[in-house]
Amino acid sequence: MDIIKVHPNVCSGKYRTNVLLGHFEAAQTKRNRENLRMTNHLADEDFDLLHIDRTDGVAFVTIDAPPINVMTPALFRELAKFGAQVAEDESVRVVVLRSDDPDFFIAHFDVSAILGFPTEGPAERPEQIGGFHLMCETYRTMPKATIVEIGGRVGGGGSELSMSCDMRFGAMGKTIVNQMEVPLGILPGGTGTQRLPRLVGRGRAMEIVLGGVDIDAETAEAWGYLNRALPPEDLRAFVTDLAFRISAFPPQAVALAKEAVNNADTLPLREGLLEEQYLFQQLLRTPDAAPAMQSFLDIGGQTREGETRMGQLAGEIGRS
Repeated sequence: MDIIKVHPNVCSGKYRTNVLLGHFEAAQTKRNRENLRMTNHLADEDFDLLHIDRTDGVAFVTIDAPPINVMTPALFRELAKFGAQVAEDESVRVVVLRSDDPDFFIAHFDVSAILGFPTEGPAERPEQIGGFHLMCETYRTMPKATIVEIGGRVGGGGSELSMSCDMRFGAMGKTIVNQMEVPLGILPGGTGTQRLPRLVGRGRAMEIVLGGVDIDAETAEAWGYLNRALPPEDLRAFVTDLAFRISAFPPQAVALAKEAVNNADTLPLREGLLEEQYLFQQLLRTPDAAPAMQSFLDIGGQTREGETRMGQLAGEIGRS
């Protein structure tokens, strides 16, 4: 059975092998198993369902799994493999996930695959999180920004992956969010029951999960699932510009700021504050910090004119 290589912040050990991967492995041919083996590096052009374009520190990953981008075992394995590889790639500072299909980002997890999962004997309580969770955790914890561009429908496992990333942007009148597991007699088992309440609150999560309802872009934005709902014609340009903006900033600052924010989900407030102080002190000692702060002062920081256009000023620091 293959083992997913994950970022060191994610749990390790023999339980990295997951029952999901076991079932997926059985469904693959020998050739596919060898091509997608998690312990071997894949070049960008070796992915069948992902088109990868690396530009100026940004990896744009376009999902192309017709007809509707169902999260099949093959797509899962490619997303997991790419995530494990890019997490260790210092040349990439931002990852953008998007779709080649204007109507679907990722429809949901492959129901036909779930029907093949074994049900003999009683359910066993795991000691470690499994393969799909590990993939989501890799995108959540990798030391670079992860952005999801949701131009159409997203549901089930696709929504769970999206929620594990740092930012989500949708298209007005196009983006629809759905967790359709409970009507199928199961539950969102790929991080959804834990991620969704953290994003939208318990009551709204219950409406989405128990109701199996479609949530439109405007509602998803108001509830906190989406960072922004944008006009469809503006979505791609906005996400692209944001990705390049972040990639121009000091990479260690991006990585440690992300780590500090993530700590809010896992640490008590006092411990989180102490860790924040420590990470701040670390960044002061990096070679990028002093030049960036001096650049800020040189181009108008701490002046009346400069402070009234702080967002623009910050972007100028990244380009200087």
